[in-house]
Amino acid sequence: MIPAGGLSLDHTHWIRSRSGFFLPIHVLRRVFRGKFVAGLKHAFQHDQLNFSNNLSLLAEPKIFAAWLRPLFRKDWVVYCKPPFGGPEHVLQYLGRYTHRVAISNHRLISLSEGQVTFRWRDSAHNNKRKRMNLSHEEFLRRFLLHLLPKGFVRIRNFGYLASRRRSTLLPLCFKVLGTHQQSEAMSPKSTPKEPRPLWSCPKCDSPMVVVERLFASQIQLRSPPLLVTTAA
Repeated sequence: MIPAGGLSLDHTHWIRSRSGFFLPIHVLRRVFRGKFVAGLKHAFQHDQLNFSNNLSLLAEPKIFAAWLRPLFRKDWVVYCKPPFGGPEHVLQYLGRYTHRVAISNHRLISLSEGQVTFRWRDSAHNNKRKRMNLSHEEFLRRFLLHLLPKGFVRIRNFGYLASRRRSTLLPLCFKVLGTHQQSEAMSPKSTPKEPRPLWSCPKCDSPMVVVERLFASQIQLRSPPLLVTTAA
């Protein structure tokens, strides 16, 4: 997560970023492509890739290099767009992954005769709840797949959020941000315009006020009675 701004070098005011400060899509996909291919090369050079069956030929360095070259001739697809729910939605979404374990205790049902029984949701069938039985060795193997390798952490903070600088710089950020927002509110340029009324009178163009809202059933009940004409 990258903040849209930062403190000035003398720590006296907040510098806002431009509205489109983040990487453009065409730049982001090229950077991602380069980093991904570089990671494949590094893994191949350190014998971290295992090829089997039809892919066994890729174990040869020349064949692997020839397989990598066409990857740069295509535009990779990356997903980057503003969240629909705003920053609060992003924090809630990330919090579900950074502050929980692989499986919560309430999903564990039993441990009997070396078999672990737990609940899971089948996304292929409308998230239907099901039960699964696994041996304790297989259950532990799957659980350990969610542990980060040595040297990796879930959350890494930089800049004014770094551990050694957060206590001094973060309160300063709130202070200068509050001063900046107050100055914008006092500035005549930032005076908000009065919202245009949603409904205007077709005669005098004055704003119309909602007096009462009626549902369809109420409108039907309040409809005038039908005129019944009888023959003389």
